[in-house]
Amino acid sequence: MRAFVVTFSGIDGAGKTTQIDRLSSYLTTTGTPVHKLALWDDVALFRNARSNFSRTVLQSDSCAGTPEHPAERKDKNAQNAPLLIGRSILYLLDLVSLWKIVRKVRSETRGVIIFDRYFYDQLAALPMQNWLVRAYIKLLLPFVPTPDLGYVLDAEPEVARARKPEYPLEFMHRYRDSFTRLSKLAHLHLIPSGTPDDVHLAVLRQFTANLPSTAPAPEIDTQVVA
Repeated sequence: MRAFVVTFSGIDGAGKTTQIDRLSSYLTTTGTPVHKLALWDDVALFRNARSNFSRTVLQSDSCAGTPEHPAERKDKNAQNAPLLIGRSILYLLDLVSLWKIVRKVRSETRGVIIFDRYFYDQLAALPMQNWLVRAYIKLLLPFVPTPDLGYVLDAEPEVARARKPEYPLEFMHRYRDSFTRLSKLAHLHLIPSGTPDDVHLAVLRQFTANLPSTAPAPEIDTQVVA
C-alpha cells in the first residue's frame, strides 16, 4: 500500500498531540509503519524569521502555554491588514512546500503518514468572517494536496484554553467557528469533543472506514482505548 496520509487539525488545546500519539501507538501494535510530520517543523518556510518576527515585533511569547505557566501568544490571532497580506503570501509559499513534501512521502514511504496540523490550520486562523478572506480560502482549497483522511478535532474553547492557555478566548471561539466551516468546505471529518477515549475510538472508526479496500484494516478493540 502506498503511503496513507492522515491529518489532524483543530484549535489549540483540542487534543491533537494526544490523539496522534494514541493512533500512532495503536497502529504500531498492528505492525503498521507510522511516520509523523508537523506543519511548522517540516513544511513552513522561513521558520526562524517568522518566529523572530512574532517575538520581537508582535511581542509574542515563544513558549507553549500550560495551566501552570500561561503564555500570551500574539501571532495568528494578530490580524490587521498588513499582517494578513504578508501571511497570505507566505501561505502560498508554504503550499508549494507542502506539495513537494506530500509528493515525496507518497512516492518514497509506506505505511501511515500523520501530519500534526496541516494547511487547513493556517487557513482556519484567517478571519473567515471577511468575504475577501473567504474568497481567498475557496480559491486555495482546490490546490491543497488532499489527504487520504483529514480530521478536525472539535473542542469547547473554554476547555481547550484551560488546557493550553495561550490565546484570548474571543479568538478561540472564532478559530473554532472557522474550523467548523472549513471542515465542510474541505470535506474533513469533524470529531466531536469528548473524553480522550471517546475521541480515540471515533478516530479509529473513521480510519478503518477510509482505508483503501486493498489494505488490511486494523481490528478495533474497544478495550485498547481504555
